Amino acid sequence: MSPFDLTIAQAAKALRAKDISAVELTTAYNGAVAALNPRLNAYITTTPELALEQAKAADARLKAGDATALTGIPIAMKDLFCTEGVRTTAASKILSPFVPPYESTVSAKLKAAGAVMLGKANLDEFAMGSANITSAYGPVENPWKRREDADAKLVPGGSSGGSAAAVAARIALAATGTDTGGSIRQPAAFTGLAGIKPTYGRCSRWGIVAFASSLDQAGPMARNAEDCAILLNAMAGFDEKDSTSAPQPVPDFTQALTRGVKGLRIGIPAEYRLEGTNPEILALWDKGIAWLREQGAEIVDISLPHTKYGLAVYYIVAPAEASSNLARYDGVRFGARVDGVDLIDMYERTRAAGFGAEVKRRIMIGTYVLSHGYYDAYYLKAQKVRNLILRDFSNAFGKVDAILTPTAPSAAFGLGEKMDDPVTMYLNDVFTVPASLAGVPAMSVPAGLNAEGLPLGLQVIGKHFDEETVFAVSAAIEQAAGFAALPEVRAK
Repeated sequence: MSPFDLTIAQAAKALRAKDISAVELTTAYNGAVAALNPRLNAYITTTPELALEQAKAADARLKAGDATALTGIPIAMKDLFCTEGVRTTAASKILSPFVPPYESTVSAKLKAAGAVMLGKANLDEFAMGSANITSAYGPVENPWKRREDADAKLVPGGSSGGSAAAVAARIALAATGTDTGGSIRQPAAFTGLAGIKPTYGRCSRWGIVAFASSLDQAGPMARNAEDCAILLNAMAGFDEKDSTSAPQPVPDFTQALTRGVKGLRIGIPAEYRLEGTNPEILALWDKGIAWLREQGAEIVDISLPHTKYGLAVYYIVAPAEASSNLARYDGVRFGARVDGVDLIDMYERTRAAGFGAEVKRRIMIGTYVLSHGYYDAYYLKAQKVRNLILRDFSNAFGKVDAILTPTAPSAAFGLGEKMDDPVTMYLNDVFTVPASLAGVPAMSVPAGLNAEGLPLGLQVIGKHFDEETVFAVSAAIEQAAGFAALPEVRAK
């Protein structure tokens, strides 16, 4: 079997059986990165020498019998995670020279588990976007192609588009992502991957470049639910350095994969059948409902009445928090600096040159809604509605064990197709934002292809800190769907 056909679980087994070494596996992936990244732009920074060093250390651990399920596994690290000695840019010019002297908690946990870092994956600038087109280092290309239009370049989703494209194109075995309003789940759906946003507080945010602090959450992206579970086992856990980290025990998520769904109550929210949603998405949702019913789940109609306000709330809360978090980038202590005639002029020149258009737009929106005279009218009201959205989920989970919805309202679209209208771009997150606002875990699993041959995903939403049920339902959908399609770049 080719090293590019292996899942994490299969690769770990092959490494233990000495069928392949970590150095051989990493060398193969380094070569694939060198060959395909110039086209896809999935990585901002590649680290082939570091990867080989880590692979050699992994082989030593394997020989000593001290290996974990991730020892020797080559992964991509979203360029939002600070990595000691390796440039971390958040896909922004303002952080282009930044080399952190410390390691984020999540990347440190993966490093300790023996994972091999191939490089830092591209993203929307400061994780602000749904298509990976706002990066200061250029857009990412989705490795998937439309059947009848192979020349058109498609977006991979965002903000974790580089992570998604790297895994889909087989130039990483798995990747880390972050999810603020859908930035793991939507790109996973666009690229035929599995990706989970854990419960807010499940994974430490320490050392992750902040976008919106009450929403940001790290999570894994991989080829299937099992690989995501293996990654989350290593990534999750309480961290005293993060005040929002939850002191919750971390179960072995892989144990939930074979539970099945017999006897589970699966909620189907009426509000997610939005007018204008692609009929293929709705048909796939109906198919997912049928799969779960056939496997013994009880299907329950539910209502999440405040869902319709989710996007409006998100695009008040997230920019407000972003305007506060991004105030630190002023050219004084770290990052890029543009000199001026005085301190204020230096601030203005640095931020004007360092931030892209979408980041500036969100800073301005956030500053506006927090300003005197508008705080009560916008930000405070949005927080009240956010509580109502959380209450909707709490009420629903009094009746059901998990909720099934579509992940995104469409398949991947073309570069340039929706870029002129920010509101149209924001609508990509319509199905993912409510779970983020409520802080509940949610996972996208690939469930089929549309008429153009592009992947579509279904989203499973669970109760707070009940990722195990999310994995159980996701694995059941995965098994029923039998999704095994490959993008054009790896299909030949």
